Formats: sequence, structure tokens, C-alpha cells
Amino acid sequence: MVYWIGMSNFAIIYFINKMGKNVFIRITLFIAVFFFSSCGEYTKLLKSTNYEYKYEAAKNYFAKGRYARSATLLNELITILKGTDKGEESLYMLGMSYYNMKDYLTASQSFVTYYTTYPHGTFTELARFYSGKSLYLDTPEARLDQANTYHAIQELQNFLEYYPQSPQNKEAHEMVFTMQNRLVLKEYISAKLYYDLGNYMGNNFQSCVITAQNALKDYPYTNLREDLSILILRARYEM
Repeated sequence: MVYWIGMSNFAIIYFINKMGKNVFIRITLFIAVFFFSSCGEYTKLLKSTNYEYKYEAAKNYFAKGRYARSATLLNELITILKGTDKGEESLYMLGMSYYNMKDYLTASQSFVTYYTTYPHGTFTELARFYSGKSLYLDTPEARLDQANTYHAIQELQNFLEYYPQSPQNKEAHEMVFTMQNRLVLKEYISAKLYYDLGNYMGNNFQSCVITAQNALKDYPYTNLREDLSILILRARYEM
């Protein structure tokens, strides 16, 4: 059924045009021709030792939004091109490829590698920003462990300290505020749980008050300030 494999693209297309008026078959075969042609070119590219050619191909894949192929090529190139202008750009593109693939942890690691390798590089400011944003996009909901949230906040705060006038400054502040509210929400959930437990196996009302007070102390501008204050009053009343 695949006797046309091995024919040139021109010969295959000529054969398809001679098949008659079955539009569906013709369209399907056209797609197959270009799919196998594309795969064949990519396979040759992976085996090539022409790194200039691979670099340009990686940039082309990136521009077309084919980030998985771009990342595969760039992973090979970043060591070979390290210390050159192309090496710097390759490492940043690698981070952005992972970012666009929504592989946020790997993206952040690539951006960290970039700004530690090229502390005064062309893309250092953006690398620091996207390192933090990648971690932000990977943070869990409030009920889960928030270790990654603390890491993301620290990364974005470092960015804000390094680049207080950055165009990304507002977005970075908003992400930090959002994550801080998530941390407060986690503390509120814990305090509310203590309140609901009441005197079960101890004085949980006191634990509720302490947890809520610590949250207000750590995040005085939280939008949950009123909720925490009310919870403290209710817990004290029950003590």
C-alpha cells in the first residue's frame, strides 16, 4: 500500500494528480507526502555535523512555533556554541522553547543557567523575569505544599531588585502579590481548620489565633485581612 515510498516528491505528486477525482484520497496523500518529506529532512538535520546549519534550523523552527524540534537542536548546540554570541542566543531560545511548551520547571532552569553564565548578556533581564514567571506558572493551589511558591516569589523579587525600572516590573509585582495571597489563603485554611477542630484533643482555638496572627504579621496588606481578624475574634471568644 505504500509502494510510492522512495519516489521523488514530484513523481508522487504527479501520481496523485492522475488518480482521478477522489478529493479525499488526493488530500490525504498530499499530506502524507509532505509529512514524510518533513520528517526525512529533520532526521538528516539531527545527524548533521554542520552546526551553523543546525543553528539556523533551530531558529527557523522556533520562529514557526515548532518548539519541541527547536529545543532538541538547541540542547546539542548550547555546549558547542558556549561563549559565543550564538551560544548566548541559543541558551535563551532554549529557555523560551521550554516556556512555550509549558515545561515551566525546565524553562526556569534554562533561564537560570543563562543569567548565571551571561550575567551581563543581551537577554539577562528577560531571562531573570521568565525564570520567575515560569516558576509562578508552575505553582500549586493553596491547599498543597507551597515550596515552589516561595521559590517563585524569591526569583521575582530578585528580578525586581536587579531591574526596578524594567517594563516587566508591573507584571512581576502582580505575580508576587498573587502568590503572597495564595500563601495567606493557605494560612487561613489552616487557621480555619484549627477553629473547626475546637477543643478536640487540645485547645485548637489558641492554635487558630496564633496561625491567623502570624499570617497578618507576615502579610499585612493581604485581601484576607478582614477574614483573618474575624477568625481571631471568634476563636478568642471560644477560648
